[in-house]
Amino acid sequence: MQTVPLGFPWPTVDPFLFCVHHLDRYPAGNEVLGPAASLAGRRIGQDFEGLDGWRMYHGEVVPGFPQHPHRGFETVTFVRRGVVDHSDSLGATARFGRGDVQWLTAGGGIVHCEMFPLLDPAAPNTVELFQIWLNLPAERKLADPHFSILWGEDLPVVRHGDAGGPVATVTVIAGELEGHRPPGAPPASWAADPDHDVAIWHVVLDAGASWSLPAARHDDTVRVIYCFEGDGMSVDHEHLDGSTAAVLDATGPVELSAVGPVECLVLQGRPIGQPVAQHGPFVMNDEAGIRRAFEDYRRTGFGGWPWPSDEPVHPADAGRFARRPDGRLEHPPTTGAAMR
Repeated sequence: MQTVPLGFPWPTVDPFLFCVHHLDRYPAGNEVLGPAASLAGRRIGQDFEGLDGWRMYHGEVVPGFPQHPHRGFETVTFVRRGVVDHSDSLGATARFGRGDVQWLTAGGGIVHCEMFPLLDPAAPNTVELFQIWLNLPAERKLADPHFSILWGEDLPVVRHGDAGGPVATVTVIAGELEGHRPPGAPPASWAADPDHDVAIWHVVLDAGASWSLPAARHDDTVRVIYCFEGDGMSVDHEHLDGSTAAVLDATGPVELSAVGPVECLVLQGRPIGQPVAQHGPFVMNDEAGIRRAFEDYRRTGFGGWPWPSDEPVHPADAGRFARRPDGRLEHPPTTGAAMR
């Protein structure tokens, strides 16, 4: 229906607000989990230029995003390579990555940080992740904040293809696919109601592989596919260039096929259909809501920042974990429940 070249960030459609693909090929790490390389020539604190294939972003010692507030939407962070260290104003902390997803409902207000510790002191530390912003409807804009981790081992992985031949692999982050359901979205999320038809699927096509995207549940579901890796693919026998997004007709199945290996991300959902007012990390329905967000943040700090540093990282040997606001400690399952 429409194609758009991919930039930074990627274009999105209601109910999604923002999507960015971070791919940084960091060097070996040093003793404080930052890059064992000179930072000369970088705008420390504002390094988005990608010198030598990696960025410090807002980090000064460790790459990443030190403490910052959010209100009025959700962040869904899918980490494919490397790890992310999370801390927030609820008291939650986590180290997640290598296939894990963090789903954070900012709701009425939360402060958090996302740092990228470089754990390997002897080899490169590639970090690859998607961060997706999903809007909240007006009646849930000020919902209680909610922190959750979806371990990669619990995400369904659907495969199509003959044994020994090319395979299409789909990781299901949100939305039912062929009877496979991932762990549930947070309670206030637009994605928590199956009738809203929200789906986030990561698709890998081997050279020569094909897969048919099923029809959506509803005629008003909006579906966008982002072809971000590879030289392009065939979408219902029309060529889609690499590094391109396409809005698809979701009312019927759509055949995807690849000559060479391809990776893509699919985002879909029924639109919320409400006005959007955004200023930086706050997304409300009007300018009055934005002004109130700034006033509330200045007055309350959204609960304050309980950590001694603005960009805390966890010990190098911490492994993947999630400590919830009530103190419960979780680790990824030893045996995945995903369908293979």
